[in-house]
Amino acid sequence: MKTFIEYFNIILTGDRDASRLAAREVRKLLYSSQGGDDKYKEIKNLVNNAPDEYAKISEEWRQENFVMAISVIYFLHSRKNQPDFLFLWLFQMLLHKNGYIRHAAVRMIEHEIGPLTEHIRFPNKKFSSIRKLISEQSDHILFEMFMNLMNLIKYLWKSSYKKYKYVSSLPSGPYKSVQMVLGRLEEDCGKDYMARMKDDFRKYSIMNTAPLPRFRSEA
Repeated sequence: MKTFIEYFNIILTGDRDASRLAAREVRKLLYSSQGGDDKYKEIKNLVNNAPDEYAKISEEWRQENFVMAISVIYFLHSRKNQPDFLFLWLFQMLLHKNGYIRHAAVRMIEHEIGPLTEHIRFPNKKFSSIRKLISEQSDHILFEMFMNLMNLIKYLWKSSYKKYKYVSSLPSGPYKSVQMVLGRLEEDCGKDYMARMKDDFRKYSIMNTAPLPRFRSEA
């Protein structure tokens, strides 16, 4: 069995079949006993450098293989970075025409929502002074995430979506992917916290000219 570095090199440089197979071997290596501490160092570096490596890929099938492989190891990325250090890249992928890439982006963003909402879901838990500071940072990150999601929804909205009552029934596409993330955010934050964010968002929109979405589709 190869190392993560070797598999990702094949994903990025191999032919279509070799790249696809290497992407599927990443999961096997993750849950194997091979590699020891070295494989976690490799994971940290691979995730941290993912946006730069992805930007160099021109073939959509190779983008898919790369993103799906990254999504498998993403939950082990270094916690020393801010939770949102890859959010710009992940939000960009929510707009990709490839459904597998969008789904992988949804999974990675949802992974961050859990730790970010811990202080909301467990309000009676006693936090250290350091954890309290992190909670305040989490509130800021969650609000920025909410604003970006709302901007994307506005950007992607079509009148044809009015006939759909549930997110699950929406046609596959970027709008549905964004709604899936928003749904997870609402679920973990709860009604009261979401109501406060919506109120803050309305106030912000009144006081400021609504910004154009920072993200553009790769389609």
